[in-house]
This record gives sequence, C-alpha cells and structure tokens, in this order.
Amino acid sequence: MPPFHASRPQTAIWAGVALALLGLLWLLSPILAPFAVGVVFAYLGNPAVDALVRRRLPRPVAVSAVLAVLCLALVTLVLVLLPVLYREAVTLAQRLPGLIDLFNQRVPPLLAERFGVDFRLDAARFHAWLGQFRDNTQDLLPVLLGHIGQSGLAIAGAVVNLLLIPVVTFYLLQEWPRLIAALGRALPRPWLPRTLKIAGEIDRVLAQFCRGQLSVMLLLAMYYSFGLWLAGIDFALPVGVLTGLLIFIPYAGFLGGLALAVLTALLQGGGWEPLTGVAVVYGIGQLIESFALTPYLVGERIGLHPLAVIFALMAFGQLFGFVGVLVALPASAALLVGMREVASAWLTSAVYLGGGPPEAAPVVDAASDNGEEAA
Repeated sequence: MPPFHASRPQTAIWAGVALALLGLLWLLSPILAPFAVGVVFAYLGNPAVDALVRRRLPRPVAVSAVLAVLCLALVTLVLVLLPVLYREAVTLAQRLPGLIDLFNQRVPPLLAERFGVDFRLDAARFHAWLGQFRDNTQDLLPVLLGHIGQSGLAIAGAVVNLLLIPVVTFYLLQEWPRLIAALGRALPRPWLPRTLKIAGEIDRVLAQFCRGQLSVMLLLAMYYSFGLWLAGIDFALPVGVLTGLLIFIPYAGFLGGLALAVLTALLQGGGWEPLTGVAVVYGIGQLIESFALTPYLVGERIGLHPLAVIFALMAFGQLFGFVGVLVALPASAALLVGMREVASAWLTSAVYLGGGPPEAAPVVDAASDNGEEAA
C-alpha cells in the first residue's frame, strides 16, 4: 500500500466527489421526503423482518407481512384522528365566541382587581371574523374540497409521494442486507474496522432510543386514553392517542396534548369538573413518564438528552425541512457517537497529555493534581 502522502491527490478528488454528492442531496431535499420516510420505516421494520426470516419465512413474504402491519397501523391512526380533528374544528368555530364572552366576563375583573391590569379580548372582531365560518360549518367539507380542487397539482404530488412511501419501504426492506453489505464494500479498507465500530455504536444508541421511546409512547397513549375516559372527557381515545404520539417531542409534545385536552374539556362544557379531571390525569401522567417510564425504558445511558432532541428536531427541520425532521434523531445519534470518538481522541492526544505519547502519560500527576484540588 503506498504511503499516505502519495495518495493525497486521490484523497482530495474523492473528498470533492463526496462533497458534490452531499450538495446534490441538499438540492434534491424537496423531493426526498418519500425516500427518507421509507428509510425510517425500513430501519424500524428490519428487525421484525429478520426475525421472521430466521423462522424460515421467505424474505419477500416477511417484508410484505411487516409492511402490511405498518400500513394497517397508520391507516387506523389516520381514520381515528382525522374525524375527531374535523369535529373539534367545527365545535370550536361554533363555541369560540361564547368562550370569548365568558373569558371577558370573568378573567378581566380578576386581573384588574389583583394586578391592576386591564386586559380584554376584542369579542366584536372575533365575532366578525368567525361569523361567516360559524354560519357555514356544515359546508366546511365542501369548501375544503373546493380548495383542494383548485390546487390539484400540489395534491397530486402529495398523493404520489404517499403512494411512493410503501413502494420505497418494500424495496429497501427487501434489499436491506445487500445495501448494508454494499456500503461496507464501498468503504476504504483502512477505515473499515473503525467505521464498523462507530456504525454499530450508532445503531445501538438509536435502536435503544427508538425501542424505549416507542414503548413509552404506547403506554402513555393507553394511560391518557383511559384516564381521560374516566374523567368524562369527550373524544378521550383520540386525544389520549395523540398525546402519546406527541411525547417523542420532549416537553412540547406533553404541552400540545395538554392544550388539546383542555380545549376539548372547554368545548364540551360542564364547568370546572372536566378541567380538574384533565389536570389530574396529565399531572399524574407527567410524573409517571418522568420518574418511571423514561428512566427504565429509555434510560440516561443512551445519552440523547431531551434538550438535544429538541435542538436536533428544530435545527434539521430548519436546514432540510420535513426531511430534516425525519433524519434528526439518526443524525443526532451519529453526532453523539462522533462526539464521543472526538472526546476519546482528545483525551489520548499528545496535546492533552502534555506532549508525550499515550503510554507515557503522566497519569500519576493528574491524580495528584486532583488530590491537591480536593485538599
């Protein structure tokens, strides 16, 4: 093998090719959404496919079975949530003016009495803005269909993307072992052991996070659905399921589910009793999530801090749009492992160790320094 300095021109050329490919992917990001979704679903479904293959089921049959289960779950979720969201929107349009009047009757006097603040919602403007919409709530669906008809090209593109997702997922699951092997063959041979080690660590971190987070989401969806049903909240099942699904966004998911449950309690009426039930259910749910489910099912050993997850979702969404949100967690897991590798290299570097090789590191001096600081 030639020395490294003799291959510098080739290294520069291949680095330029890699940067050009990354730039091309960035330019094509608006059309990569179905492929990114397919990669996510394939990664999540591949362990189940492998388990079925180990039981001597042909891989195409295993892929079809796993894909059918995924599609059935997603279709069921959509059929449960969409009608509820539609009815919630119609009910909100009907009752919002009355809620605004009730707010102006009760809240501003308290604010003026205790804090000297004069705050009042402009009920007339809300009445004028919602007047036509409220009078035509029964015609909301035809209006939406009319808007859909006017933007037929965009809707056709969205439908094509939705139809592409299961096709892409199927072929990725079918070819997953070959794709992984091809990626391994494409790596430079000197990099292979270290790259495989890092890739295995990324897969371990991400798999633990995904399995633990999915378990937390499922258990919390069951808890919130049952708890809201006991509290007498309308649409307890869809509100509880949506709250459980939103939990993967730390803090923001819980607050979004709580806001939806409070809105549902306000719209159904009944005074303070439904609101009190929502407060109790979500208060207990937050305690269960924080002190029982997340520590035991996700665990701090994974290293994906909630703030890091929020930052990754926002940063990658800002840079790459919807595709960025999809790849935020895998990218953050890769960055986490990369930061660990960089930290390990720094702690064994000659600069950190004072100029000597790692085997001649002044470990005793570091210990004595810690002892002196403690003293």
